Amino acid sequence: MSVVNEGKQPKVSIIVLNWNGLEDTIECMESLSKITYPNYDVIVVDNGSEGNDVGVLRDRFGGYIQIIENDKNYGFAEGNNIGMRHALKGEAEYVLLLNNDTIVAPDFLAELIRVAESAARIGILGPKVYFYHEPNRIWFAGGRISLFATSSVQGYRQVDKGQFDKVDRVDFVTGSCMLIKRTVLETIGLLDPLYFFAFEDVDLCLRSIRAGLINVFVPNSKIWHKVYRSGARDTYGTYYHTWKSTIIFARKH
Repeated sequence: MSVVNEGKQPKVSIIVLNWNGLEDTIECMESLSKITYPNYDVIVVDNGSEGNDVGVLRDRFGGYIQIIENDKNYGFAEGNNIGMRHALKGEAEYVLLLNNDTIVAPDFLAELIRVAESAARIGILGPKVYFYHEPNRIWFAGGRISLFATSSVQGYRQVDKGQFDKVDRVDFVTGSCMLIKRTVLETIGLLDPLYFFAFEDVDLCLRSIRAGLINVFVPNSKIWHKVYRSGARDTYGTYYHTWKSTIIFARKH
């Protein structure tokens, strides 16, 4: 892999999708406001929330965030696509998709960028993800895809004892926190809106690999995830779209 500008601080647009998740989004924003990486902006895409989420967020965070108001719930994939299209109209060299039901370590973005800038072929990166309510128990430490188009995650529910502390080339990283180079999106496109919810992250990573790029797990970048908090507000819809997306992914790949 060819080495590029490791000391660079490229512009990052952080995209956070909100759908009736005001309390989670507020906690996520408060967490983001403490990060050490200097060159970023935050785009909150409200996916047709039913309450006054947009008004509260605008009053509370002012100029710290940009808000895009969708007229309905476009799902995870297309909701994030709307934010990414907005970011790519500007100077963003990276976009970071971040679930609203997460909190982040202050250096999580700096660690992702440090690795991203170390090699030109790296296209998509993700952090080590812990359970929010069990802060030393791993939820995600990189993902693998089988020949039968099924996915599996490393480290699930393991207590972190340093067993996943090496930067690792993986098949996919989770969409709960995914750093993507601008050039990747310009080459392979955005998330596939057919998925609506589930497997859109795996699909994007697989398309990245097929374009000759590398997906990387970055263990020194850490976040904590409340896990399916958004889906819990619509249990039937979550199960329906998960199974539908599984079938779409298997047929596609």
